[in-house]
Amino acid sequence: MDHEDRIALFLDYENLALGVRDHHGGRPFDFRPIADALAERGRVVVRRAYADWSYFDEDRRMLTRSHVELIEIPQRMGASRKNAADIKMAVDAVELAFERGYISTFVICTGDSDFTPLVHKLRELNKRVIGVGVEKSTSALLPPACDEFLYYDRLEGVDVPPPAARRSRPARPSPAEPVPEPVVVTAAEEESARDVDTLAVQLVQTVAGMQGSSSGDVTASALKRALLRKDPTFSESDYGFRTFGELLRHLAAHNVVELAAGPAKGDPEVSLPEQGDREVAFGLLRSVVVDLAADGGAVALSGLKDQLRRARPDFSEKKLGYRSFLQFCKAAATGGAVELRWSPDDGDYLLTPQTP
Repeated sequence: MDHEDRIALFLDYENLALGVRDHHGGRPFDFRPIADALAERGRVVVRRAYADWSYFDEDRRMLTRSHVELIEIPQRMGASRKNAADIKMAVDAVELAFERGYISTFVICTGDSDFTPLVHKLRELNKRVIGVGVEKSTSALLPPACDEFLYYDRLEGVDVPPPAARRSRPARPSPAEPVPEPVVVTAAEEESARDVDTLAVQLVQTVAGMQGSSSGDVTASALKRALLRKDPTFSESDYGFRTFGELLRHLAAHNVVELAAGPAKGDPEVSLPEQGDREVAFGLLRSVVVDLAADGGAVALSGLKDQLRRARPDFSEKKLGYRSFLQFCKAAATGGAVELRWSPDDGDYLLTPQTP
């Protein structure tokens, strides 16, 4: 238990409940998916929800069964007391951060950007902050401020209603043309697909950056934390994987990364494949430069990447761990495949085949 994270949970209940009802077809808010997600991250020692509970009778009973402390912020004379609930919640969170040093993680359940200063202050006090909000009612300012942000809609156990089917008037076919079969567009096809290849590029860049910035090995847990720092909304489940380890094994099977036994069980070391693939890419670059350079001439960097892709359509310097094509060419020059120099007259880098 000493190694478990102690978690304090604060719910801006009106923001969360109304967000669910507005964007989930009027369905009621369910606390259980949040409780389950936090149970996987540590031990929740404080649960508090803030609202005028006269508007949420059924919810009050549901939260009480889940051992959530209800903080009453009544509305008076018909005036909105929303700011009073926000202020009370922020004051209580900061007070708890000072008084309960053993609490390492604060979970702020809201989509309101007004809580961004609170998140900054808690992180300044060396607390980890997890945000939870409904995707369509969460301000774009809030997720990047958190260490991790969970969209309620994506939590296990949340039943999201399918989007309404788009209807359009079909064109009247001519008598000579056959009537085409109707095309059924699924919700998954309408939603922008999360590309595993794009994730692989981001992951490779992160591993390369971590290897370059420190002499230590990159573990899976450290890599996951780095990815969350880049994108607090990152979750391997959005790409169809149950665990981060399963995602890494998938990428290892496709030779994107290599895995080895790490310092702890279940936390393997992650590295980029050996130089074989890079040497092949360097050889491809040299052969293209040789073909384009005439009589000892030079080839401009601009447009060269397109020439490589004509020879090898799947070429991508990012999959090799380079952040730019220029960085890849500099590495090839260091490896002796080509010569690279800056030409002030041309305003571009020029490449020539490396002489043996």
